Amino acid sequence: KCRTGPLDIVFVIDSSRSVRPFEFETMRRFMMDIIGNLDVGPNATRVGVIQYSSQVQNIFSLKTFFTRADMERAINSIIPLAQGTMTGLAIQYAMNVAFTTQEGARPLHKRIPRIAIIVTDGRPQDRVTEVATQARNAGIEIYAVGIQRADMNSLRAMASLPLEEHVFLVESFELIQQFAKQFQDKLCGVDMCVEREHGCQHNCISTPGSFYCECNPGYRLNVDGKTCSPIDACADGRHGCQHHCVSVRGSFSCRCRPGYYLSQNKRSCTMIDYCSFGNHSCQHECVSIPNGHYCRCRSGFTLQPDSKSCRATDLCNGVDHGCEFKCVSTEGSYHCVCPEGQQLQADGKTCSKCGAGHVDLVMVIDGSKSVRPQNFELVKQFVNRIVDLLEVSPHGTRVGLVQYSSRVRTEFPLNKYHSADEIKKAVMDVEYMEKGTMTGLALKHMVEHSFSELEGARPLSHNIPRIGLVFTDGRSQDDISEWARRAKESGIVMFAVGVGKAVEEELRAIASEPVEQHFSYSADFTTMTHLVENFSLNICPEEGKGETEIRSPCECEALVQFQTNTVAILQSLTEKNILWARSLAQMTARLEDLEKQIANKK
Repeated sequence: KCRTGPLDIVFVIDSSRSVRPFEFETMRRFMMDIIGNLDVGPNATRVGVIQYSSQVQNIFSLKTFFTRADMERAINSIIPLAQGTMTGLAIQYAMNVAFTTQEGARPLHKRIPRIAIIVTDGRPQDRVTEVATQARNAGIEIYAVGIQRADMNSLRAMASLPLEEHVFLVESFELIQQFAKQFQDKLCGVDMCVEREHGCQHNCISTPGSFYCECNPGYRLNVDGKTCSPIDACADGRHGCQHHCVSVRGSFSCRCRPGYYLSQNKRSCTMIDYCSFGNHSCQHECVSIPNGHYCRCRSGFTLQPDSKSCRATDLCNGVDHGCEFKCVSTEGSYHCVCPEGQQLQADGKTCSKCGAGHVDLVMVIDGSKSVRPQNFELVKQFVNRIVDLLEVSPHGTRVGLVQYSSRVRTEFPLNKYHSADEIKKAVMDVEYMEKGTMTGLALKHMVEHSFSELEGARPLSHNIPRIGLVFTDGRSQDDISEWARRAKESGIVMFAVGVGKAVEEELRAIASEPVEQHFSYSADFTTMTHLVENFSLNICPEEGKGETEIRSPCECEALVQFQTNTVAILQSLTEKNILWARSLAQMTARLEDLEKQIANKK
């Protein structure tokens, strides 16, 4: 049998009227003898048969049969057409139909030889030269076998080069069977994979007079035509793996990250539910995460150091309690209290206000990237809590707001809004800046612009206290010392509020004297309530309402001054009473002396 490797062979048989019935039988046996010595099969040699006369008839294509028995039955059932000799038409059909992948021919890139064996006994009645050239250029190797009356020039025009290996002339139909053995040897030739050093890394495939290399499944042939490389089935990105794709010899498998398992579809990954194992010991809730779990408490409770048990939370720091002055936590609840001298209102949250002294207050808030958007919202709530402590009006307290990061932006100046509700709405509309932390630049902006009369600060001659409140959560990226000093030298009372990673040294440099009363710190943004309380206790201005310097009897310093004056008056009155008593005693003594002198004279 022919062991040179797979071939795609199509027999093109002349069944014109010049071929007599018994002669056609010898052509059948010729085809079956050659097929009988081929290794046929879907992955070996494939065979097709067409016959022609004035027309072309497909007996069976390359994809029809893969056993010799089926092919022989089909060849024995051929009925000759017995008409003209249109050999060119038959070659055209072989090229355009028989050797297409739709009819079973292997793709050209697989380098399976395509061989057409044309058997004819006469001169073609159409032109063959041009169409045969097209077929050869399309990769079809043509063997031309002429019998008896065949025209040698036509055979040579059809056949591939070298002609001496592809053109055969048999004197009679009786001799064609003897020729079949000779032709088979020519077709199969030498097994080049055995006779030569082929250099193929995986498999060598012999073809008539040559060979080619082929790779095992899962590998592709390199450009050198000999060595093989693994096919990376993950590289095209169409694997559909949710996590990881692992290439394995031309195929792939999906793998999941730690803490996940592969789903039934072998593509997607599902997180392992560690809580479902039942050994978490969480008092309230268990939450699964990749590679483990953690315990979580219900609302109103705090996770304890053992990371499992829960305890009731300080609700003042965990909810929006709304207390105007101070929130006091109790077991599972809370209540609001007011400063001494003020009463809690019917709503249980607000306090009765004594007419607090008026100030020009500018708040400078940190909008750097480290604050984070959710914490910035807490900062805005902090600002509005301070606004709630003040009596805002054009002739009372004025409030301005400045935000800074790598640059400084006035959100609204002192003369922009004239009521607490307007200010609080404007605060909530402020957009987070992000980027750096240029606190020194912000202090400069506050001194040069925010407290200018152009932006609403009242003249210094009016004795309206100017208060600056700087809020920051980290170290400044520029120097703050110069403008912190200038701010205080210009008469601005400076308060510094720090959260999280704020630097105490910088806070103290910003704050006015006494420093302990002018700077505050909180570990995180969610526990800033006490900072508002500290601020409210320390923001007692020295002056009253405008130029008249009339003090409100409710002002903390006014109360102290009133007490001092009262004590001084009482002491003065006491001292005078003592002097009067002494004078009276002296006068009484002198009167007694005079009475004694008069009595003696008598």
